[in-house]
Amino acid sequence: MKQLILESSAAWIVVCVIAGMSYALLLYRSKHPWSNALNRILFVLRAVVVFLLTFFLLGPIVKQVQNEFEKPVFVLLQDNSLSIKESTSEEVQQSLIRQLQETEKRLEEKGYEVFRQSFSEDEFDEAFTGQSSDVHDVLRGISNRYEGRNIGGVLLATDGIYTSGLSPLYGNYPFPVYSVGVGDTTVRADLLIRNLVYNKIAYEGNKFPLRVEVASKGFFGQNINISLIHQDKVVEKLSRTVADDGFIPVEFLPLAAAQGIQRWDVEVEAKPEEHNTRNNRASVFIEVVEGKKKILLVAAAPHPDIKAIRSVVELNANAEFHLHIPGVAEAEPKYLQPENIDLVIFHQVPDVRGRLREVFQRLARSKASVLLVIGQQTDLNQVAQQQLPLSFEQMPRQYDEVTPVISSIFSNFTISSEALSTFSTFPPVQVHFGKAQIPAVANTILMQRVGNLITDKPLLYVVQDEQRKTGVLLGEGIWRWRLHEYSRSERTSGFDEVFGKLFQYLTSEEDKRKFRSYPVQQQFTDTEPVIFESQVYNDIYEPVYGNTIDLEVTSEKGQKQRFSYTLSPGNTRYPIGGLEEGVYRYTSSTIISNQRESVSGQFLVVPQQLELQNLTADFDLLRKLSRQTGGSFYTTAQWESLDNDLMRSEATQVIRSVERYDSLISLRWIFFLLLLLVGAEWFLRKYYGGY
Repeated sequence: MKQLILESSAAWIVVCVIAGMSYALLLYRSKHPWSNALNRILFVLRAVVVFLLTFFLLGPIVKQVQNEFEKPVFVLLQDNSLSIKESTSEEVQQSLIRQLQETEKRLEEKGYEVFRQSFSEDEFDEAFTGQSSDVHDVLRGISNRYEGRNIGGVLLATDGIYTSGLSPLYGNYPFPVYSVGVGDTTVRADLLIRNLVYNKIAYEGNKFPLRVEVASKGFFGQNINISLIHQDKVVEKLSRTVADDGFIPVEFLPLAAAQGIQRWDVEVEAKPEEHNTRNNRASVFIEVVEGKKKILLVAAAPHPDIKAIRSVVELNANAEFHLHIPGVAEAEPKYLQPENIDLVIFHQVPDVRGRLREVFQRLARSKASVLLVIGQQTDLNQVAQQQLPLSFEQMPRQYDEVTPVISSIFSNFTISSEALSTFSTFPPVQVHFGKAQIPAVANTILMQRVGNLITDKPLLYVVQDEQRKTGVLLGEGIWRWRLHEYSRSERTSGFDEVFGKLFQYLTSEEDKRKFRSYPVQQQFTDTEPVIFESQVYNDIYEPVYGNTIDLEVTSEKGQKQRFSYTLSPGNTRYPIGGLEEGVYRYTSSTIISNQRESVSGQFLVVPQQLELQNLTADFDLLRKLSRQTGGSFYTTAQWESLDNDLMRSEATQVIRSVERYDSLISLRWIFFLLLLLVGAEWFLRKYYGGY
């Protein structure tokens, strides 16, 4: 449908007609060498041309309405998970694929635009190798992908078992789901390891808990044996009596004896009645590390700051806090020796009364990292004598109140925008009033703000040299900061973030290696590639490229695989696929300055066998899903009924109207029409003797 629209009043068309007629009349009313009939033809040609040219000045627009007929969409969705393969025969699987393909043809003949996909593929997966089933996510993805389209329905062929994500019954889908139940609903006797609860990191020499949840079906009153296996040896074996179908909790407490990634297997002894024994065994991989970072806080007297610092340290599972206040909370003597401490925090120590002078001098001279918290009771003369990165031109006798501002140029670790805004609202702390002398290499974390003026004086800074890392906090009263943040938001995330990262920075060892190579994560599944990241640096620690990286990967059985790749900008990673479950050792090496540098480490590959945990089809879930969405449920034996119901449904097309506005003068045929009219008039005048 087309419609002509004018930018001006339609009355101007009459003016255009008069203009065309008038011009033609002036030109062709005088004597002429041709016949009257030809003169009238020339009159009409000139009148039409002039009319069209003046008419185009009115800015005519052509409105075109085009109707597009859009076919309804129908999606065939196939469950390609491993549970289908394990619970059905190959004949059933091939029959399912064939019936889906035949249904696709019938729906296309009916007038649908048919799309087919499996849970993890865009096409049907005839191998049934999917490692997980997230029915809700797949249906939600269909809703998002075809948003705005008329979805006639979704045919879902599945066993109703979902191993990840939400239950599909909680979803709200804008289309009917016609479900086809595949698999066996018979409930068989089974023992399976449903869940393993454990910490991924354990500390050498400590015992760690490993909780096992065993699910039992059909073994009421019987005894079951659960074994913990390490390095192919049974470490511990426990027996439990099944009281009822459900979960049986079992807890082991093994010893983490050696460093590195250790594999522990949990096995439930199989019963003759079991049909599926693959879910009777599970493995966990635990990284045994040397020990926690030991942080010692030394103070002459109790102070609320100590509680705030302790709360932050205890948030880090890899940190161990020790407190030494003479007569109040004295640490074990071994933790007052520098070789046993990673970080010592001196809170107003050395104090003016000299109670902890000997402890301060011993620890301050060591290579352990130090954090000084300066307050009114701090003996600044003693601090200066130990060559710590803090001194004053003149010993201050007065104090000032300042508020903290996070430095915008600090780069030793990142600070979130939330923490930046949080610190700007903190109440003031007391600092010594005087000009402090700090090293030029100091990195300032917090600046001092007096009123609304941000000064160039640091409030918290860190200094790193070849021996150790040192931090200095020039004020006491930080407990008010943590309390203030909690009073405003019932959280202390900003305070905990900054000081938590400060403690982590002070206890971390500097990596000055010129060659680094490591897996991007410690744990991979057997369905994904293991990815290595490698970096090479020059003498001033700038990244360089072109080095060939030789990588050797060794399995638990001693099987070795060798790989080689060359570093280039944007290509510092190397993927390795096809590795089976287990702990692997790797060695990466390259040539730097005519010397071979190497790096070694470990990583683990864990199996992803969620689909083998439960092989009992859940047709009841599919019935509820179809009923909620307005569809119907069928078994594979009722496929003919499914086809008949789908053929009786109406494949209603959607009509979409598209409006298009074009300027009339921009149409190509208008140009050729004008050219034809002008050319015809010119030719006739010349041919019959005109000028």
